[in-house]
Amino acid sequence: MTLPEQISNYLKQFTVGIAGCGGLGSNCAVALARVGVGRLIIADFDIVTEQNLNRQYYFHDQIGRLKVHALRDNIQRINPDVVVKAFDMKLCVSDVIELFSGCDVIVEAFDKAEMKQMIIETVITKMQAKPLIVGVGMAGWGRSSIIGARNSGNLFICGDEVSEVSDQLPVLAPRVGMVANMQANEVLEILLKDFRPTN
Repeated sequence: MTLPEQISNYLKQFTVGIAGCGGLGSNCAVALARVGVGRLIIADFDIVTEQNLNRQYYFHDQIGRLKVHALRDNIQRINPDVVVKAFDMKLCVSDVIELFSGCDVIVEAFDKAEMKQMIIETVITKMQAKPLIVGVGMAGWGRSSIIGARNSGNLFICGDEVSEVSDQLPVLAPRVGMVANMQANEVLEILLKDFRPTN
């Protein structure tokens, strides 16, 4: 068995929760599906729009569909072995606890600052042992060298932590994709900490 096959086989035992299925969430979910994470729990209440296609993992013929259903279909086309539980809902504190309490890792992928704050506070105060990976600062283009990852206990932060979306700094595929894949990479670092390949 090759090393990628061993990794994929090992990752089948884990569940990752993804809160939000926009630029961060859709791209992170696809990266995790490609490496073989066994189960994804995804939640979002939005629909796919034409404006989403510049950075989110959807296709033109999916415009108007619920993001969670479109993303589930896309993941199944990439890796049908991944179990995807899709929830069409705007998350609140009780939803976060109910949906993600059985997850090994939670990924925050919200657009709005108040939603980011809600999930961070919920996980830190009510689910302290659960690793949470958040994305902060990905607007604009260029400046790749200032994008990074750091952690404080079970809170992992990916992005440059300063670039807020504005008329001068829109969200575009390259930097959003970098942060989304960095989040997926942090998930792997957590899940593979006890992985030992065989010869």
